[in-house]
Amino acid sequence: MTLMLLDSASLWYRAYYGMPDTLVAPDGTPVNAIRGYIDMTARLISVYKPNRIVACLDGDWRPSWRVELFPDYKANRLEEEGDEEEEPETLTPQIPILLDLLDLFGIPVVGVDDFEADDVMATYAEIEKGPIRIVTGDRDLFQMVDDKRDIKVVYLAKGISQHDLVDNAYVENKYAIPGDRYALFAMFRGDPSDGLPGVKGIGEKGAAVIANAFANVDEALAGAHAAHEALPPALAKKIIAGAEYLKIAPTVVQVARNAPLPTVNLAMPKAPNDLSAIYQFKERYGLGASVDRLISALGW
Repeated sequence: MTLMLLDSASLWYRAYYGMPDTLVAPDGTPVNAIRGYIDMTARLISVYKPNRIVACLDGDWRPSWRVELFPDYKANRLEEEGDEEEEPETLTPQIPILLDLLDLFGIPVVGVDDFEADDVMATYAEIEKGPIRIVTGDRDLFQMVDDKRDIKVVYLAKGISQHDLVDNAYVENKYAIPGDRYALFAMFRGDPSDGLPGVKGIGEKGAAVIANAFANVDEALAGAHAAHEALPPALAKKIIAGAEYLKIAPTVVQVARNAPLPTVNLAMPKAPNDLSAIYQFKERYGLGASVDRLISALGW
């Protein structure tokens, strides 16, 4: 009864850089990201055997409500001119083709205006029954791990064949913090990839001390003001100095669990009576065995 949530941008970027750029359609259109995405999806379905699936997209990769609170949110990824994330020019034309292919397969694709894919996945994880497997190369989703509800992250940083299955014990072992406090840890540590500075002067070790001693930002601030025994004076001073950032950090850093999701059937797609449209698409774009692998993984 597993629900698989695919962080689609994470997958297609990983596929784009992991597959040779010599993979092209008969008309010369690059298809390396498409083939890699489909290959990974087929492999994941074969391994985790979900009965529900959804490919999640960014409705906005810099949601206005995060940028309003913290204008530098992901500003490090902006192009020098304009307000768009830099994207390899040979990846851009592949995305609509991939989305058309997912539609042909009947795999639901969901993005929500003014929310990131992380928020979409977090909301599904919040409202759907487990087991839930969140497929991503992004650490941000570690905050959703929940052993009681069987929510785990299929973490692709090492690639699909050596991926980690992140549960509470993984978080505890990797960061030396309680497994359910990754979000708090990230608020203090920061995340350069998202342009989030964290609290000035506090790195991973200091953030771990805080996450071990306190359950939330308010407790940490109160502890700093009260010279809590778990906090060295220098660390307490940094927490107090970061009070302004800490007012916004919970909203900016934590994934939203209340994105207004559309009503979508998440059940694994059933085989159509006729696969000819998929086979024609496969031939048109030279997708070869990748399409066949997904057909096989779906049991069609």
